[in-house]
Amino acid sequence: MKLTEEPEFITWPETHYVYVERVGPFMTTAPEAWGVAHSLLPAISEHNKVTGYMSFYKREPKLYRAGFALDAQPKQLPEGIAYTKFAGGKYGRFVMTGPYSNLGEASGRVWSKVSEKAVQLRDDFAIEHYVNDPRVTPEDQLVTEILVPAA
Repeated sequence: MKLTEEPEFITWPETHYVYVERVGPFMTTAPEAWGVAHSLLPAISEHNKVTGYMSFYKREPKLYRAGFALDAQPKQLPEGIAYTKFAGGKYGRFVMTGPYSNLGEASGRVWSKVSEKAVQLRDDFAIEHYVNDPRVTPEDQLVTEILVPAA
């Protein structure tokens, strides 16, 4: 696993986001939420253009959202999926290259770096942005941006 050690500060844009939300330990809620989200993707895609895959999460309370960015406000969403127009904002970006199975360890290191570097945070969702498509990208080349909400 490769992980950048210094945050790059960026402005995340306003995003139309549809998601499945779960509360509890991420090791159990994340796979469950993604399973449901993926099962709903064909119905979502029938009337909407998906532009990206992302999870939004808060560490306290343990709130996890697995979902998809859309190019516009959604139309005709299936039951079981929620929508928000995420405002975006300033984020510290760390980049992990490698399999998704390393995300737990990578996230732990990111939050340690944030503490070590005394990055000022705001109360907002952290984001995992899955940059490339795991269906066609070798595991060791998967890129995930881990974004922490900077003040």
